[in-house]
Amino acid sequence: MTRVATVASPPSKPLMIFDGDCNFCRRWIARWQQATGDRVDYLPFQHPTVPEHFPEIPREQFEQAVQLIEPSGEVYSAAEAVFRTLACAPRKHWTLWAYENIPGIGPITECWYHAVARHREPFSLLTRLLWGEHVERSSYFLSRWVFLRLLGVIYLIAFLSLWTQIGGLIGTHGIYPAGQTMQMAHEEVVQQNIGIERYHLLPTLCWISSSDVFLQLLCGSGTVLSVLLIVGVAPAPVLFLLWLCYLSLAVVCHEFLSFQWDELLLETGFLAILFAPLQVLPRLAREAPLSPSVLWLLRWLLFRLMFSSGAVKLSSGDPTWRNLTALTCHYETQPLPTWIAWYANQLPVWFQKLSCAIMFGIELIVPFLFFLPRRPRMFACCATIFLQLLIMATGNYCFFNLLTIALCIVLLDDAALRRFLPNRWPDQSDRAHGGLRWPTWIVTPFAIIILAVSSMSLAQAFRVRVRWPEPLATLYLWTAPFSSINSYGLFAVMTTSRPEIIVEGSDDGVEWRAYEFKDKPGDVKRRPGFVAPHQPRLDWQMWFGALGSYRDNPWFINFCERLLQGSPEVLALLMINPFPDHPPRYIRATMYDYHFTDFATRRAQDTWWRRDHERPYCSVLSLRARETRSAPHCGVSVAGRPDPRNSNAL
Repeated sequence: MTRVATVASPPSKPLMIFDGDCNFCRRWIARWQQATGDRVDYLPFQHPTVPEHFPEIPREQFEQAVQLIEPSGEVYSAAEAVFRTLACAPRKHWTLWAYENIPGIGPITECWYHAVARHREPFSLLTRLLWGEHVERSSYFLSRWVFLRLLGVIYLIAFLSLWTQIGGLIGTHGIYPAGQTMQMAHEEVVQQNIGIERYHLLPTLCWISSSDVFLQLLCGSGTVLSVLLIVGVAPAPVLFLLWLCYLSLAVVCHEFLSFQWDELLLETGFLAILFAPLQVLPRLAREAPLSPSVLWLLRWLLFRLMFSSGAVKLSSGDPTWRNLTALTCHYETQPLPTWIAWYANQLPVWFQKLSCAIMFGIELIVPFLFFLPRRPRMFACCATIFLQLLIMATGNYCFFNLLTIALCIVLLDDAALRRFLPNRWPDQSDRAHGGLRWPTWIVTPFAIIILAVSSMSLAQAFRVRVRWPEPLATLYLWTAPFSSINSYGLFAVMTTSRPEIIVEGSDDGVEWRAYEFKDKPGDVKRRPGFVAPHQPRLDWQMWFGALGSYRDNPWFINFCERLLQGSPEVLALLMINPFPDHPPRYIRATMYDYHFTDFATRRAQDTWWRRDHERPYCSVLSLRARETRSAPHCGVSVAGRPDPRNSNAL
């Protein structure tokens, strides 16, 4: 207890008296005044009325510490005065309770207060470094506005991109028909007598229908909902429907929508539901305050994404990451490089190593700044965005980089964002905002669950063995089907070579003509291009297919079957169909090893790639006789070396 006196003429409400000549004091008084509002009065002790009204308190006492004078006449000093002042602010009563009831808090905070008071100049400098000129509590109305609109744009890109490919991927005549997937799920449900639990194990609206029309309806609905989110109409329910539509498509299109950015979009979209204001029409000036816990969870998500990306590279034991040489091969071996990657690949080894070291700094050190005051957060935001722009320049990673940049917005407060926006945007920090907000009894349990499960995912990503309590392990398994609390970490092991699958067709087994994909490498003279934020899902899947065998990728055999059938939906996913009049009788796939050329080769031969034949990827395929086809996803057979007189179909 630091009560120092009682006064004969107490004020009508709590009055804090501080040193008006101290810059450090003035900055923090401004923050406390913002928190307490008109519940507490503030006055510098240099004011002429102070000695007159409170002669009981000597000037030396004012110079040493702040003084809080209660309406009862009691006077409190130093740390206790600060805690009692903050207890007057809404939802800050716990600070005084902790000071009075938790052993050690009182003595520690008093010692810390007096240490700071004796060294105000260095702590004033530290305050400026961390907060800038103003330490008032930040507002995030404008940050939330920008973040939700960016998320709406990303959802729009995701749904439009998938909409153009949905028929060829999982349509009735696509590579992996959703109808057959749901049919097998129905059969499994009947065999195992699964009831309502089916909707948890396979959370998709395609239980209603998996027809081509319904799949198109899901994509179309997602597109319309994205536009509504961009304009700010009913953001919370719209975000829930967006999350539900994308989850429904990701479940039935798992083979092509299981990338980390798809999971990141689901997790970000789910958190955004609780982050959004509960309103129908877009009214920035009347938005309810956002939940600090959800804001923190979004930063926690960005931290897990960035830190995991760096940590898994080191924990994997990959020597190319350990010796900083990974970028010497990354640019040409990544799934869909751009033409800038070709030039980046020509840079000297020392520069590649330096770039790799900078990348590790941004991924491993900078994320810890996400939770510090505003100036370190602004630096962390700029560094993270800088890395994402470099990645976008050299590789096509769908909407992943845009989504990461959108998450960086939650690191900025309104004051930081207003520097980049027109002056017409109002300052929301001092306004009284109305409207509904998510109640604490909803937000708090969700925040606890998300934090617990995401911590388990983070530990699992680093292969940390922890004996989790049984209820927590059960909760972890229960949330898994929704893909909304995930672990992250790209390129844990660097691919040092680039195998490419070249698919060819033939009518006679002698002359073979190649299918050309829209975006993956094929023709060595075709310049790598920019395609992001659109993602050609089949082209990406071909990159993963080349890293294994066709036995590990059953979708590839289905793809070949559709080529043999001449499926228009699947052929629309390709750039060049060498059999425009009729499908071929045979299909084969050959592995080539691709490398970027150098400056001399490109000038002489006008080629961006050079390739070397490796081996067949799979045997020559042909269609079975229609009446003998039995497998739902594989209507092709190995034909051996084709004889034009006999298809040898089995």
